[in-house]
Amino acid sequence: MDKKNFIEFMLSCDVLRFGDFVTKSGRQTQYFVNTGNYRTGAQISELAGYYAHLIYETTDGKFDAMFGPAYKGIPLVTAVAISLYRDFGIDKPYFFNRKEAKDHGEGGSLVGYKPKDGDKIIIIEDVITAGTAVRETLPILFESAKIEVNDIFISVNRCEKGTSEKTASQELFEQYGIKVNSVVNVCDIHDYLISSGQADLAVKMESYMEKYCVI
Repeated sequence: MDKKNFIEFMLSCDVLRFGDFVTKSGRQTQYFVNTGNYRTGAQISELAGYYAHLIYETTDGKFDAMFGPAYKGIPLVTAVAISLYRDFGIDKPYFFNRKEAKDHGEGGSLVGYKPKDGDKIIIIEDVITAGTAVRETLPILFESAKIEVNDIFISVNRCEKGTSEKTASQELFEQYGIKVNSVVNVCDIHDYLISSGQADLAVKMESYMEKYCVI
């Protein structure tokens, strides 16, 4: 998979920006990712294609269903399900959660596929910062059936430390045995800055990575 192409795709969608930014936590960073800027059918189709390629490479289709946490995970998991079938002939069910459980109709907080005991589920998410959304939805998944979750797929891994000296990805693996797989990570973005002639920004980014990232 061409990581340079994916970075340039994010730039073209105004999802990835370079410059000097301050994050919500007060950290200075040289890049900003806003996946809410994916807005068209062509964009979500291309994005899903990158996910599908990564999922195929990682799992070879050996899983039972895909879950997308509300809200950004809902259109993502839907598009990825289409892309996996279109590009690789892998036809897998998908499902997502409601923020508030429904007390009428079919009820419950899950929509779509109903997990069964023994199912191997993969999670499709946009990015992971502190891992809050994943931690909130894992109990819902584990209460639905005796399932197995080994992999989460995201577009960008910032590799930033959370409240401890570990990243959210490291914490999720240690706590739940779940591996975070990303299309690109902070090192790929740094390498892109160098290859595209933005050395000054790359040097600034190295200071940010040394201070806040675990590679």
